[in-house]
Amino acid sequence: MIRILINGIKTGLEDDEAAAIVFAKRYLKRNRINAADFDFSIYKRSIDARDKNHILFVYSVLAETKLNIDIKSIPHIKVLGAENLQIEYGEAPLVNRPLVVGMGPAGMFCALLLAENGYSPIIIDRGDSVADRSRALEQFILTGKLDTESNVQFGAGGAGTFSDGKLTTRINDVRCDYVLSRFVEFGAPDEIMIKSKPHIGTDVLISVVDNILKRIEELGGSVIYRCRMDDISVKSDSVTVHTTKGDFSTSALVLALGHSSRDTYRMLLSHNFVIEPKPFSIGVRVEHLQEDINVALYGKNAGHPKLSVGEYNLSDTNGKRGVYTFCMCPGGEVVPATSQELGVCVNGMSKFARDGKNANCAVNVSVNTDDYGNTPQRAIEFQEMLERRAYQAGGGDYYAPIQLMGDFLENKVSASPSRIMPTYANGNRVTVTNLNDILPIFVSARLQEGFRIFDKKLKGFAVDDAVLTGIETRTSAPLRIMRNENLSAISNPLIYPCGEGAGYAGGIMSSAVDGIKVALEIMKKYKV
Repeated sequence: MIRILINGIKTGLEDDEAAAIVFAKRYLKRNRINAADFDFSIYKRSIDARDKNHILFVYSVLAETKLNIDIKSIPHIKVLGAENLQIEYGEAPLVNRPLVVGMGPAGMFCALLLAENGYSPIIIDRGDSVADRSRALEQFILTGKLDTESNVQFGAGGAGTFSDGKLTTRINDVRCDYVLSRFVEFGAPDEIMIKSKPHIGTDVLISVVDNILKRIEELGGSVIYRCRMDDISVKSDSVTVHTTKGDFSTSALVLALGHSSRDTYRMLLSHNFVIEPKPFSIGVRVEHLQEDINVALYGKNAGHPKLSVGEYNLSDTNGKRGVYTFCMCPGGEVVPATSQELGVCVNGMSKFARDGKNANCAVNVSVNTDDYGNTPQRAIEFQEMLERRAYQAGGGDYYAPIQLMGDFLENKVSASPSRIMPTYANGNRVTVTNLNDILPIFVSARLQEGFRIFDKKLKGFAVDDAVLTGIETRTSAPLRIMRNENLSAISNPLIYPCGEGAGYAGGIMSSAVDGIKVALEIMKKYKV
């Protein structure tokens, strides 16, 4: 099978997808390739709204043929590699079943691939099933009663479950299409296969996660909730994992921990794993009215039925530190994302329809290792210190500190919101304050610069009554558990650090891909 992409096809707002395929056929013909030999389909679609008066759709069209055709180097045409995973099976005996710790994207896709190939993995998580997680979050929002084991960070699906279900990624890996196709297989909408910025939405992602975990069980795997890994004992041929539900012995331990497993990080440090600190970022959530964002992006075409709700991605790297938007949630809400007592941190989420009144995004500032002391322990302590500050500024009981944009820029205690209302905990658990007093000065100063720069790029971004909610600290892991070329830990060949929590990914897609990579390495080593 030969698969090629015809890229950069542009059509008008009133044209349909068929026009892009017609153009692709003509382009092949102009380059002396017989289009009749190919089957065509839309591969990716994006929106070019740089000229608000002349908005375009930009397509990549996939052309496939079983004929052995020599595709020469032609502008705008790319030959794709094989679509299937290349699986190799090893010869070493697998004495004990693989054990995957963590049910985020990395852990789920690792366990799924192992289960589908007969390795009968065990997958555990300290948190609950998606249904029980949802109930725990609802209770936390209503009452302020935090379940430290099952929350936005911990449980089936990991932290990404209560986000926007965004599937964009900066990595260029052929396995990304495989991940998208598996999401569709387990209940995600077909459109994620072609959108340049695909998303599933929290409401749909919940059922997708549940379906993946059920498939693992159907294939002979074991899924165990409320099972926290507290310690490990390492031997030359096995690892014993000590958990809240007893001990498990395994010949291949996958650490797909997630970026908030700070107690587990500390346990691994006590066992002398090779762990390095790494840069991360901190900031705040910014809320605007979604209709204002639509107008800022699309102008008079805002509300056109063929245009999705507006989303943006802004950054400025001209200063000493980068400042950038992250995890933009159109029509979404700000959610409480803490997993530790007496701390406040936030995240954003939206449903598949993205039909909420507000848009929100994180605006983050880069934190370098020198800022917190150049050790993994100091990195963790730095995040925890900021979350305690936010808790205290909110007045306790997990109220979040908020501030209006104009007051933040003037560094004064904020007035109360009016036109744009906060969505954190349905707007009921917030305290007006001055976020400049919580953030390190190098962060607040850079945020102020960034807001003014972003306002020039996206009119109205720094509008006075935009609502800021603090504090965003969990954008990525603050450390990396070092591993070798076989993806096993430098300190132990039976242990595989994996995904975002190990420092090797930065979102749902890249985490899922890393989980697949680790599963392939385990299968390459062991017999079924």
